[in-house]
Formats: sequence, structure tokens, C-alpha cells
Amino acid sequence: MQALGVDFGTTNTVFAFPEGNMARVQPFRRGEDVYDAVRTTLSFRRNPVAGGAPLAEAGPWAIQDIIDAPEDTRFLQSFKSFAASASFSDTAVYTRRYRFEDLMASYLGRIREHTEMDRFPARLAIGRPVTFAGQSPDDGLAQRRYAAALATLGFEQVTYVLEPVAAAYFYAQRLTRDAVILVADLGGGTSDFSVLHFRRTAGRVSAQALAHTGIGIAGDNFDFRIIDHVVSPRLGKNATYVSWGKELPVPKHYFTSFSRWNELCLMRRPEVLRDLRELARTSSSRDELLSLVDLIEGGVSYELYRAVSRAKAALSDHEAVPFRFKLSGVDIAGKISRRNFERWIATDLERIGATADAALAKAGLNPKDVDRVFLTGGTSFVPAVRRLFERRFPAENIDTGEQLLSIAKGLALIAGSDEPEAWAA
Repeated sequence: MQALGVDFGTTNTVFAFPEGNMARVQPFRRGEDVYDAVRTTLSFRRNPVAGGAPLAEAGPWAIQDIIDAPEDTRFLQSFKSFAASASFSDTAVYTRRYRFEDLMASYLGRIREHTEMDRFPARLAIGRPVTFAGQSPDDGLAQRRYAAALATLGFEQVTYVLEPVAAAYFYAQRLTRDAVILVADLGGGTSDFSVLHFRRTAGRVSAQALAHTGIGIAGDNFDFRIIDHVVSPRLGKNATYVSWGKELPVPKHYFTSFSRWNELCLMRRPEVLRDLRELARTSSSRDELLSLVDLIEGGVSYELYRAVSRAKAALSDHEAVPFRFKLSGVDIAGKISRRNFERWIATDLERIGATADAALAKAGLNPKDVDRVFLTGGTSFVPAVRRLFERRFPAENIDTGEQLLSIAKGLALIAGSDEPEAWAA
């Protein structure tokens, strides 16, 4: 196998190989479980050998680490969100420091080791978002970090492809005539849009890119809203403390970080925990704030993620769902209604919709000029997201399918093509 497509996502990662005109997704086996998409999670367990490097693990194996030994495991998720952040230089893991490129290389390397591959193929097509997540994302910095990580893994030819373009290439294989396609890649960290004019000539597919837009708002933001409205108020979000005789609000940034997966996994720094304990000392919500400290120290990110993920997924099928989170003495039980959830994410939806509109405007097109709309990515399952597009396009023109696999399959087909660079970002 000389070519590989990798969808390195904020939430999930998929490997796929080209096989003629088709693409085969690499299965990952752990015991009796088989995964097509593995979580983009990374763990570092404390090395029992004094002075030894932390023991890295990835995907479901990393999740098992945090379940089995939370006190001896650093657990990272949504770390792709740091790729374009100049403020993130590195993170300390026990006695070692890891840059973003170290995290990415460790993750992809460990995932490869859980396949039958002895080494990576020479040729790689890897996806990247139109706009990276984060405030003031530095596209060039992210590209350099990707390149540094991939250079350590042995790839000889790397093609970077915009994720919605890869999804469009996958979707275009089913076209029987020329068409203008809007692809909406709605993932965990970003919502990206590409407008392409596809043509089929003598059995070959070609495309003219008309516009690309993206925004760092997607499924992780929806998770943030659930935590912010349901969990954080039970942990002292609205608490006050006393300083120099004045009653002041506890700074909100602690709860913002607690509600964001990429920041929560970095909150176990001694200075953060020390400051929270000091705030709790003079607070009327002392017990709630100390519960927040206990949760952070206990490596709460995966258990909280499971509770939020279950509720969000269930809201796609039900008008109201139970929510339960119980850990470290904190027991939160209640119900979340779809109506409230959609109210919480309304501003996020508006910005996602405006970004889709901007793609059409950049292409100089109206909705009636678009032949097909292809929705991909896990966030496309959210009913309110689907309605964004149904308000703009006829329902019969909107397609979905293989939401977690389409980008990787498109990347694999591009990696195996005669001219992968023709599809490069």
C-alpha cells in the first residue's frame, strides 16, 4: 500500500486506502470491538521507570488508560484545536514538555501501531480545515506544525487537502453529469464550506474551486453550551468571593476553560488548582468550587464528554433527554429539552449559516445555482443544523452519507490518483 488518506479530525480520526476506484477504510481492533473512526484522544501514563518518558497511547486505548488509572494519566482531547494557536507553545506532561507537533506525531504514530502497517506508506493526503479553530488562528503556523509532525513519521510525499474538498471529491464519484456542489463539513472544531464546479470528461473527474469559507465553530461549541448551562452552575459558576473586604464574582474564565475540551485537559496545572482553592476559601459557594477542583484533579474530561455526548446525540431523536453526570462527589441529574438546547446554540447556528452564505457570495452564486448540497461531519446529525440548509435549499437537493468517513475516503482517492497535487489546498 503506497498511498494513504488521513482525516485527522478534532473529534475522530480515520485512515483510508485507495483500491482502484474505491476507498477502503482501515479498521482498528481492540479486543472484540472494531472501529472505523477512532477518537482523537491522547493519553500519557506515568512511567514506572524513574526518569522514563511518559507512555503514550491513543484513541480507545487512551480512553482505557484514563478509565483504569486516572490519577496516573494525562488525557488530552480536541488537541487539534491548538494547531494554529500561537499562544500554545507546549504543555507539560510530568517531567517532559510536548509541542503540538509532538502530540500530533505521538497520536498518529500510536494509531498506526494498532493496525497491520509496519510503517506508513510513502504518499499521504491529509485533510486540513479551511479555517483552523481558535481565536486569530495562524494558518502558516498550523501548516508548519503539521509538516514537522509528519516529517517524523516517514512520509515522502504529503498533499494537504481542504477537508470539504476531500468530501466533495468522494461525493463527486457518484455524479453522472456536471454539477455545482456546496459541501458543508460540520465537524467537532470547525465548520467548513467549499463550492466546486465538477465536470466528468471521459470518465475522469475534474473540478473548479469557486469558493471556500470556514469558521471555528462546530460540535465542540455545542458541547460547551450544554456544560455551561447544565454543569457549571452546579460547580460555582455564579459564585462570589471576598477580596480586601469586597465581594467579587469568581472569574468566568475558569468555567470557560472547564467547558471546552481542549482547555479542560490542560487545567490540571498546580497554579490553576491553587488559585481555585484560594477563591473557595472566602466564597459562599465554597463546596461547589472545591467540587470543581476535585473534578479537574480527577481527570474528568472523558467522563464529562461521555455524558454530554450521549445527551447531544439523543437530542437528535428526542424532544427531551435525561442528563446524568456523577463523579468525585458531584451528582447532576436532570433533563435537557431540544428547545432549550437549540436556544443555547442559536448564536452558533447563525454564525455557521452566515459562513455558508459567505461561500455562495464569494462564488457569485445564489442558492438556486447550486445543484447539490452535501452535508458531512458528525455535527450534520443535529436537526437544527440540517434546518439551516433546508431553509436555503430544496430538501431534495441535500444529500448526506458516511458522515464520519467521507473525508478520509476522498483523501484516499486523491492520494492514489495520478495528480494528487491538483487537489492541494
